[in-house]
Amino acid sequence: MRRYAIFLPVLTTALFLPLLTLLPPESSVDAAPVKAADMKPYTERIPGTEVTFDMVPIPGGTFVMGSPPNEPNRDEDEGPQHRVKIRPFWMGKCEVTWDEFDLFAFSLDLLEAEPSNESNNDTDKADAVTRPTPPYTDMTFGYGHDGYPALCMTHHAAMEYCYWLSKKTGKTYRLPTEAEWEYACRAGTTTAYFFGDSPEHLDDYAWYFDNSDATPHPVGKKKPNPWGLYDICGNVSEYCIDHYDKNFYKRFADGKLALWPVLLPTDRRFPHVVRGGSWDEDADACRSAARSASTREWLRRDPQRPQSIWWLTEGIIVGFRVVRPLEEQDNLKGIRSKVTKESKYY
Repeated sequence: MRRYAIFLPVLTTALFLPLLTLLPPESSVDAAPVKAADMKPYTERIPGTEVTFDMVPIPGGTFVMGSPPNEPNRDEDEGPQHRVKIRPFWMGKCEVTWDEFDLFAFSLDLLEAEPSNESNNDTDKADAVTRPTPPYTDMTFGYGHDGYPALCMTHHAAMEYCYWLSKKTGKTYRLPTEAEWEYACRAGTTTAYFFGDSPEHLDDYAWYFDNSDATPHPVGKKKPNPWGLYDICGNVSEYCIDHYDKNFYKRFADGKLALWPVLLPTDRRFPHVVRGGSWDEDADACRSAARSASTREWLRRDPQRPQSIWWLTEGIIVGFRVVRPLEEQDNLKGIRSKVTKESKYY
């Protein structure tokens, strides 16, 4: 069973104020290609700051995605199981923290124009980076800031953060596909959790309903999974790039190997895939195959019309981590959010 804590903020008359900052387009293709055999862990420093984050190499390979029919607490959307091939990529060792996200959301000086080797004509305006509107209150909701996972942002905001980060670093950063996320979470395992079929040892690896004291925690305080990823289960649940479709796996029922599948996002605001479980969810939500979805309910107390495309009034369980593909798949090259204020919710 999934549980979601409810926060009841006092709403002001002006929930959000619009603000737009533009960046000229520049290449998001990594300047120095790396061979899979040479992939190493590395630390990225966000240019112009002392803020860093660590990236872990994830080897390419194949795996069986989804859960078997006899897995305890399994949901129907976790099947049928199907074989998937994944290309090598790096993944954030930890979830994106407020220290990182604040630079995108609130630091004006870091959104100044960067040199570009592309033309600067009218068609380039579509590549402008937009900045989140200021929230009506402290979006940490008192849960903690320094070293804590960023939360309460929309899928659109997470996508735009990745686009901004790519511009700033010259590397391609984005949200993981749902297949990449499960592959990295499993880390070569086939059990319900990456440490076994029983949640008996979940306390060692995750902050979830039974041990979180009803709050998220600083990242990286539990044990990592076998590939060195911290909080891949629990703490905050994590956006994937995909739209959520409960029947998506049925497309792969023919038994053929699926090559880096993804259900591409559109201009619809909901639902998107959310993975990993959170500090406010039970152990079954932390299983490697467990799927969940974002929902308009996370905007329930936003009185603005249209409701914010950047912040969630009830999204206190959701955050994200970034990936960097070694070689980007064609249908994800240059991808960014298509959501606007005019977008439909579903």
